[in-house]
Amino acid sequence: MVPSRRSDPIRLGAVSYLNARPLVFCLAELAPAAEIVVDYPSRLADGLAAGHLDAALVPSIEYFRQPGSTIVSDACVACDGPVRSVKLYGRVPVEQVRTLALDEGSRTSAALTRILLKERFALEPETERLPLGASFEDTRADAVMLIGDRGLSDPAGEFEFVWDLGEEWSRWTGLPFVFAMWIARPGVETAELDRLLRAARDEGVQRFPQIAREAASPLGLPEAECLAYLEHNLIFRLGPREKRGLETFGRCAARHGLIAKEVPLVFHRQSA
Repeated sequence: MVPSRRSDPIRLGAVSYLNARPLVFCLAELAPAAEIVVDYPSRLADGLAAGHLDAALVPSIEYFRQPGSTIVSDACVACDGPVRSVKLYGRVPVEQVRTLALDEGSRTSAALTRILLKERFALEPETERLPLGASFEDTRADAVMLIGDRGLSDPAGEFEFVWDLGEEWSRWTGLPFVFAMWIARPGVETAELDRLLRAARDEGVQRFPQIAREAASPLGLPEAECLAYLEHNLIFRLGPREKRGLETFGRCAARHGLIAKEVPLVFHRQSA
């Protein structure tokens, strides 16, 4: 369905987290010839940069770090208020945070955490990576950022503060936050790819009940909670306010040295 400039099948990078499942749930049935690689967002970004993938659903910070990339679809993972699955847990009051453990799975959430701490509290804590598969108990950092499915269930213990990072961003900026979006590397034909990813999103949104039902048991969460999360906490379309939030994030990232410079948003023409 999606031609590339090679004779090989198109190679797409997808994420298994519940928050991204509506975007990828129907990909295989809509594009049976595509090669779909499922991995953590940060690893997909590396695969895209290395040319191993043609397009991928990657942390939004990676768009600003990969020159020549194109935002290929208006399908995204965003929120406008609490996101529930991206949280910062503090062992000490926020003003006393000196060490920060960042979930290795998503670089966007790591950048967002650092921006909010710097902008709101003038804090630049020493950071460490929380490896994929590690838990809150595996680090003694003052604050720990967790994302994705493990961010939906709070770790045991008492905390001095818990931030829902989507909610904190919205309070500070008044804008949505875009956690992940589809980007294509330079040289990839995007017209059919855009149509595919839009269609997959639109079909996936119609299948919220099925997605919630299949996700509940593996996550150890009630089906109704999974459904409510998909319906009420997440946005899957990159609209005008989401684009403004994305531009604001890019400016903040450049101001704090998290990307080399400000980068304009470049969309495939149908997604603009």
